[in-house]
Amino acid sequence: MFEHGVGPLLRTCPRKGRGSTSKGWPLECGVPEFGDPYVKLLLDAMKHSGCAVNRERHFSCEDCNGNVSGGFDASVSQIVLCQNNICNQAHMNRVVTHELIHAFDHCRAHVDWFTNVRHLACSEVRAANLSGDCSLLNEIFRLHFGLKRHHQTCVRDRAIRSILAVRNISKEVAQKAVDEVFESCFNDHEPFGRIPHNKTYARYAHRDFQNRDRYYSNI
Repeated sequence: MFEHGVGPLLRTCPRKGRGSTSKGWPLECGVPEFGDPYVKLLLDAMKHSGCAVNRERHFSCEDCNGNVSGGFDASVSQIVLCQNNICNQAHMNRVVTHELIHAFDHCRAHVDWFTNVRHLACSEVRAANLSGDCSLLNEIFRLHFGLKRHHQTCVRDRAIRSILAVRNISKEVAQKAVDEVFESCFNDHEPFGRIPHNKTYARYAHRDFQNRDRYYSNI
């Protein structure tokens, strides 16, 4: 399944007249767990970078085209959660994390999402690498066994598929863009400082981020 995308191409009209939670989220979309360690770190990093996230302004729960589960709409700085394709809470958390990584990249760098496929490829590599998309557990669930360097292979493949989900380009062009940026972008672990393979790693990364922030504030 193509899970993620960047840009307005994935959006359709929001559902109307559906049930919602007390916080305004449609019931069928689930509710993002903002206490999830991946999400907490990214929200703190966004705030630290001058791009504080407003949950009502920067998230939208909608129907989406095809099999896309979520996306970051850079034109309006908004994360789209695809209520027709998100299947459970764990999936929701992973999509939110993935898209927050795109939002973080949008905040910290001059990313040309719509005309520079290498910029898009770099952010897709980072999102696949750092969001838990390619955790060993998720790979086993997808029946991907025995892959040598399975994490790198998964990151590369998912970055290519994410690009193809939202850009009308050939697979060869997407592969070339990913290959050109892979080494530098795979090794860019900000704001985690490491690859957070699971929630325990993410909690450690969040603690280190908070300590780093305190250190610089005291200089």
